Amino acid sequence: MENKERFYKALQKNNGQFNETDLGEMMGIDPDETRKIIVELLSEYKIEYKENKACNYNIIKSSGTGKNKF
Repeated sequence: MENKERFYKALQKNNGQFNETDLGEMMGIDPDETRKIIVELLSEYKIEYKENKACNYNIIKSSGTGKNKF
């Protein structure tokens, strides 16, 4: 899904300046598709629900160690 990767990168750069729906609309993504993208990113643990200024989602920063240490 090309829009998902574009939205994810834009969300990283957004830094809470715009809410997620407005950000998607500025990119030409309709609100329904934006919600689907958010659901996918949440399920992939790339974002979390956390108020960040105007935005309700925040990028999850990876520790770089991976999930399985053993």
